[in-house]
Amino acid sequence: MKKPAVDWNGKKKINLALQGGGAHGAFTWGVVDHILEDGRLDIEAISGASAGAMNAVVYAEGYLEGGRDGARKGLEKFWKAVSDEGSLSGGQSSALDALFKPFGFDKSPAFWWMDMVTHYASPYEFNPLNLNPLRDLLNKTVNFDKVRACKQIKLFISATNVHTGKIALFTREMLTVDHVMASACLPMVFQAVEIDGVPYWDGGYMGNPALFPLFYDNASPDTLIVQINPVEREETPKTAQEIQNRLNEITFNGALLRELRAVDFVQRLVDQGKIGPPDYNRPFIHRVDGAAKMSQYSAASKLDCSWDSLVAMRDIGKATAKAWLAAHYDDIGVKDTLDLRAAFS
Repeated sequence: MKKPAVDWNGKKKINLALQGGGAHGAFTWGVVDHILEDGRLDIEAISGASAGAMNAVVYAEGYLEGGRDGARKGLEKFWKAVSDEGSLSGGQSSALDALFKPFGFDKSPAFWWMDMVTHYASPYEFNPLNLNPLRDLLNKTVNFDKVRACKQIKLFISATNVHTGKIALFTREMLTVDHVMASACLPMVFQAVEIDGVPYWDGGYMGNPALFPLFYDNASPDTLIVQINPVEREETPKTAQEIQNRLNEITFNGALLRELRAVDFVQRLVDQGKIGPPDYNRPFIHRVDGAAKMSQYSAASKLDCSWDSLVAMRDIGKATAKAWLAAHYDDIGVKDTLDLRAAFS
């Protein structure tokens, strides 16, 4: 059995696979924050899509500037900026909160208006100037020169090629704000992001997140998936909005489940001695699963950038990661802690 990969300080190495999910990415912020705070793991590589991609690039910039503490400060600063950008100032914010809060976020007039517009018009029609405050936010808060310079960590950002329908994978050395925006481009909300003449949509359609790049040229055989999109729900969706939300969850988990099936197949071949080193190493798969606790938040809350909501989701992520590490730290580098068959079958 391969020994756990460790660095010169004796810390175990691990790879992270970060799902997208809008404001629910604050859960992932909490998970990463606790891993950094705990200090027993070194993150070798991160694969991310959409909000997971944003967490990844913010982590890299912060780590370059100040190591673990720098990454933690960078993540908090970024999510605070997301909250500030998503809110109005002064009396406007207070007046709108008073109007919308009695409805609940997903029943507010503003949310229903946006939901209606995106169902009956494309972003090329209702946003012909292609205005995107998220792009402006990333440009203001992330220095991509520093992201590309952070050689201590490998980054893999996924997007979906609109023309071919295939996954596109962008590595740290090439990353710009366009690559991250491509990874977070929901086609009903934003115009496709063109890079070198190729249009891209959200990476979650084909890799949420992509696992396969984490199995190549990495010292660590361990990959920790931070999952925020529920795979299963007991209720049958009945309203149009509930049906659409569930379809989105199924779609954005589909690529991950297919990859888990492939990983399980490779693991069985290695365990049976049919393949093995040096050509194939056995990967160990782990998961911090926020789906159950995050299910208390509606799908509409992925657009809720209020600071109180983001901090609450961060704290859920921290608590979930703390419990997972307490239960499974000794298993890292030794065995899987995710039952792959149960996950995909």
